Amino acid sequence: MKKKCDPVIEKSQKTIVPRFLGITGALALSSAVTMITFAPSHADILDVEKDELKLGFIKLTDMAPLAIAYEKGFFEDEGLFVTLEPQANWKVLLDRVITGELDGAHMLAGQPLAATIGYGTKAHIVTPFSMDLNGNAITVSNEVWALMKENIPQENGKPVHPISAEALKPVVETYKDQGKPFNMGMVFPVSTHNYELRYWLAAGGVHPGYYSPEDISGQLQADALLSVTPPPQMPATLEAGTIYGYSVGEPWNQQAVNKGIGVPVITDYEIWQNNPEKVFGLTNEFTVENPNTTLALTKALIRAAKWLDENDNANRPEAVQILSQPEYVGADADVIASSMTGTFEYEKGDKRSVPDFNVFFRHDATYPFYSDAIWYLTQMRRWGQIADHKDDSWYAEVAKSVYQPHIYLKAAEILVEENNAAKTDFPWDTDGYRPATSAFIDGIEYNGRKPNDYIDAQIIGLKANQKITSDGIPQS
Repeated sequence: MKKKCDPVIEKSQKTIVPRFLGITGALALSSAVTMITFAPSHADILDVEKDELKLGFIKLTDMAPLAIAYEKGFFEDEGLFVTLEPQANWKVLLDRVITGELDGAHMLAGQPLAATIGYGTKAHIVTPFSMDLNGNAITVSNEVWALMKENIPQENGKPVHPISAEALKPVVETYKDQGKPFNMGMVFPVSTHNYELRYWLAAGGVHPGYYSPEDISGQLQADALLSVTPPPQMPATLEAGTIYGYSVGEPWNQQAVNKGIGVPVITDYEIWQNNPEKVFGLTNEFTVENPNTTLALTKALIRAAKWLDENDNANRPEAVQILSQPEYVGADADVIASSMTGTFEYEKGDKRSVPDFNVFFRHDATYPFYSDAIWYLTQMRRWGQIADHKDDSWYAEVAKSVYQPHIYLKAAEILVEENNAAKTDFPWDTDGYRPATSAFIDGIEYNGRKPNDYIDAQIIGLKANQKITSDGIPQS
């Protein structure tokens, strides 16, 4: 079996970091420490350029492909000796990938795109692998929920879902009339959570605010004031009354239910059915200098994602136990299981079947679609993070510079040859664009080939040719 030493304190970060020993590290220890590696599951492995890797993640259940690739020996099968290291927040994680302190990381899908176009830290970050679909929710405090419920239809004594932000709008207006800003949390300015929260609010007539080159708060003209809170701190911040609601990944919505401090009102599956979530990000330089290592990583992650979804989620209970360990997510197994085993609990006791709340492999979840990248870019443009109009071809070019499906398909091809996957598991004939869809809470159709049409179709938000003035007013 694999040898794993006890967590140690990483002094530079003052956080607990798991140290998973590779061959070199094991040999450097005393002879009392024994290291046994897994035998590869196939005859030939790639001649990797770098076999000892440090990969970063944030303590969320959607880091699962990394944990499973490690625990099930998929990294070792590829000749890779991996250290998985939790990071303090998304900015630290991205910065450490850029500087090379991390070889790659579990990332917000918007991070490689924002870095590549120079929003925030400028760096060419790419992804050959999409980590999951769905997995987020929006939670509000008990006080806000009690007020919202007055505006929500009931059926058999329970709220009718999905719940529109129209039910929140009069609550926000009441707070405003009382001179109280309506504060909400999200995890990072270019996070899925930010854009999903904004999408939900705007669809219900609540303005989430604009960004401008002069004001990066994202609160210009806002009815609800959104700001950054690290995922594990969301429940405590809500309980303290600093924020009245938040958008975050699991297990931090279910944690609010478990602690009795808040109610998840809508999942991202209900905002946009089967929306892309996290990606595995590396610098472009790393993939160029280490092509076989990148392929090997992608192969291992594909196998992990497949394991997570196979046999109708039969492996999820085991995955929950793995993720509950302190070196991964470190939340109670029951809390993680509440959303990862095909259900989702809203109010305490209101547990509903949501079989696709967490998707890791089915629905082509792992393929890096250009159209997924373009959706994120449309939201950056819609809210002013991209200040100037861009034509449709610009969106396509940026997507193709960041998302790397050719690496993914090469990895998939090798897996099929090794009998570690079936040919039918992968979308060989796609051109990188999912079919147009209107599976959004507002019913507006999204076509990744026509990003400006999609931007213009939104009621709240910048239109294609508009810019934000210094006082936050859209102007053509």
